[in-house]
Amino acid sequence: MRTDMRKNSKSSWPKVIARKWLNIPSGADEFQSDYAVNGETGDRRKSCCDQDYHSIVPENFSGWLTETAGGIKPSKSMPEPPPVTDSLNLRMFVGTWNVGGKSPHEGLNIRDWLSSPAPADIYVLGFQEIVPLNAGNVLGAEDNGPAAKWLSLIREALNSDQSDKELARCYSDATEESSPSSLQLEQQASLKPRTSFTDLLSMEDELGEEDFERLLNLNSNSSEEGSPSPTYMSGSPARQHFCLAASKQMVGLFLCVWVRTDLYKHISNLKVSCVGCGIMGYLGNKGSVSISMTLHQKTFCFVCTHLTSGEKEGDEIRRNSDVAEILKRTKFSRSFRDLRQPFHPENILDHNKVIWLGDLNYRLAPGCVDTHELLKKKNWQALLEKDQLRIERRAGRVFSGWEEGRICFAPTYKYLADSDDYVVQTSNSKEKRRIPAWCDRILWKGEGLKQVWYSRGECRFSDHRPVYSLFSVHINLANKLIPTAISCPPRFSSKSALSSACGAKVQAEELLVIPGHKAA
Repeated sequence: MRTDMRKNSKSSWPKVIARKWLNIPSGADEFQSDYAVNGETGDRRKSCCDQDYHSIVPENFSGWLTETAGGIKPSKSMPEPPPVTDSLNLRMFVGTWNVGGKSPHEGLNIRDWLSSPAPADIYVLGFQEIVPLNAGNVLGAEDNGPAAKWLSLIREALNSDQSDKELARCYSDATEESSPSSLQLEQQASLKPRTSFTDLLSMEDELGEEDFERLLNLNSNSSEEGSPSPTYMSGSPARQHFCLAASKQMVGLFLCVWVRTDLYKHISNLKVSCVGCGIMGYLGNKGSVSISMTLHQKTFCFVCTHLTSGEKEGDEIRRNSDVAEILKRTKFSRSFRDLRQPFHPENILDHNKVIWLGDLNYRLAPGCVDTHELLKKKNWQALLEKDQLRIERRAGRVFSGWEEGRICFAPTYKYLADSDDYVVQTSNSKEKRRIPAWCDRILWKGEGLKQVWYSRGECRFSDHRPVYSLFSVHINLANKLIPTAISCPPRFSSKSALSSACGAKVQAEELLVIPGHKAA
């Protein structure tokens, strides 16, 4: 059996290499989602013209016509709808991490990275270098083993009971005075910037009363020596369950979106797009993975990128070029739509709300002679004046019209393995002596997005530190036409129109259209 598998793998290599070198899409529109995994337990929706296509319906989804051995029967009566409001305020956690080509080991604790000052409803997590960027991974078949491990760790961190127990201890410690047993929490708290009073006032309208009071207490505690900062994790203390809306990998880039299970039914038009900007300008060692979706009739786009590396003069121009190429070449496939639904965006900038995250690789401008002295003094604001991304944005050469929050944390790259020391600070290091820089960034564009928190984690797993941000998301529901459900890119036959013989009206758009019982 193993011999046969090796033969098949070897025989597929020339085809895989040819497709990658010629930039021929191969499964580019396919992605992983919990609905494709768990949906098989639900009933099959009956349609008058579905032929070889069918939709997977969750067991608790009402308002559909379902097919049984006895024919068509209406589902259980729908419960009374909740009161309609004109707007919805959600919180979205966005995180990015270059993991240095290392596969996660069992028991890796990522909860520090996924913690936030208030509970989140959506988690957008992007990774770079989840596999080593060698010739085998760049030119050959995709290794999705590490991605599966990351998904498992994230699912456990967001949904496990162990998270609740750890958070309970964190809340308990936060109400007590400092003790030797809370040393680790103190170290983490000392790295989180204190929020200004003006910023706190602006957050009052974005957060609920209870969350705002907790954040206010967190800010006051952080100014007292030895006072740990309490953090929320996946909606604690009243934890919510999260499911995977979509995930997509291209070589070392990996992007996944997790949502509260009760929000899932309001998501539609999930689509993905990959752009390679690496070797020869097309291979996937550098580039982007993007996920597009509609939530309550508002379109979201999440762009996870890994841009050109290097700290030589002029390398920032190549990074600017990568951004332009990604904006130009990212396309989301159009599909059949309900005439009552607005057109789904085809490009990144056509979306209502856009988040750009990843290892953007912008460094400190060459010629900063006092870099080492500023590092010792932890004078981040002075160092940031030499930050290439800030310089290029101010000059209007990249990310014009985009926003980034104030950076109050240390440079995220480049660290010695399993250490808090930068490579440049160690004279006997065999590593490349990279100047520390804020390579890992999160930017946004669009109305209704407001950043509440921008910080970094302290996990020593790779030579980068993870970065995360918490956003307040305002969604106007006044123009909402009809409720929507999750949908993957459908493929309709020429006879896709409903026959007039169909005596019942389908009350929602396709939940998941799957040809031949296989999920795309």
